[in-house]
Amino acid sequence: MTTLTLAKALNAGLRRSLANDDKVVVMGEDVGRLGGVYRVTDGLQKEFGPRRVLDTPLAESGILGTAVGLAYRGYRPVCEIQFDGFVYVAFDQIVSQLAKMHARTGGAVRLPITIRIPVGGGLGAAEHHSESPEAYFAHTAGLRVVTVSDPQDAYTVLQQAIACDDPVVFFEPKRRYHLKGEVNEAADLRSAPPMDAARVVVPGTDVTLVTFGSLVTTARDAAVAAADEGVSIEVVDLRSLSPIDHATVAASVRKTGRLVVAHEAPHQAGLGAEIAAAATERCFEHLEAAPFRVTGHDVPYPPAKLEQHQVPDLDRLLDGVDRVLGRGAYDESDRPAFEGAAR
Repeated sequence: MTTLTLAKALNAGLRRSLANDDKVVVMGEDVGRLGGVYRVTDGLQKEFGPRRVLDTPLAESGILGTAVGLAYRGYRPVCEIQFDGFVYVAFDQIVSQLAKMHARTGGAVRLPITIRIPVGGGLGAAEHHSESPEAYFAHTAGLRVVTVSDPQDAYTVLQQAIACDDPVVFFEPKRRYHLKGEVNEAADLRSAPPMDAARVVVPGTDVTLVTFGSLVTTARDAAVAAADEGVSIEVVDLRSLSPIDHATVAASVRKTGRLVVAHEAPHQAGLGAEIAAAATERCFEHLEAAPFRVTGHDVPYPPAKLEQHQVPDLDRLLDGVDRVLGRGAYDESDRPAFEGAAR
């Protein structure tokens, strides 16, 4: 076992994938000589050469278009999008080409492309560097969408995504890049949990708290804080955002009878709505209270001085837990002044 940051674990996963398959190529803006904005690809070009780790022009649509051509010829491209908000330039390539090619060709063509996207806020960056666009891609049939929350998962799931024959959108919680944890670099991927399986990271009996990515760490802290008040929170790390492992979520909700869903993205049509609706359909007779969502607000991402109000924190997660436990009634007057926001 080795102690690595989440960023270093991703680097190790990329290195192992490049070493194991000479058809794997890494491409993106500044991924080579610079090693990426967050240094996730640091040292890879020096080790594998500029034909395997390619510095591209500043053109996300061109990066994805080139990757489609490479995948047609048998390669497994790994594309880095520097920041979450930059992916929209490549949205047409991803949604109109990448997601539909397998179905369009009657199953004859697969495009095993992995799109790495640093995602989310909490770093004091500008709006196009702090967004959470997962709902756009989870809504798109033909794409797998996954995210990670700790170094071991970062190392393992990235390799699984690269080896997968389907296109995969791989979200990396950028404010957790420095999170440290034990990583088993010798682990056999064949014995690892599948990347589309959710996992219970903290067992509990009173409330199910479902989240993913950066908020898993916050949810763990909430479970510890709630335990001091005699409340047992079961934390479920979703991991796969499409497909969603509804069976694991439902099993937890049937046990606890209460559900809180948390994510950084806005409330309106966010992934939390799908999770809450699906759990209600599957567990209606087991629910002791209506599911509650703790999310970002329905506003353009705010300036750095205000983002602490946008990103769900420990207090807001615990407030959601209190509400499903009947300790605080939901009231429209509790909503912030701006239209459509969620507490």
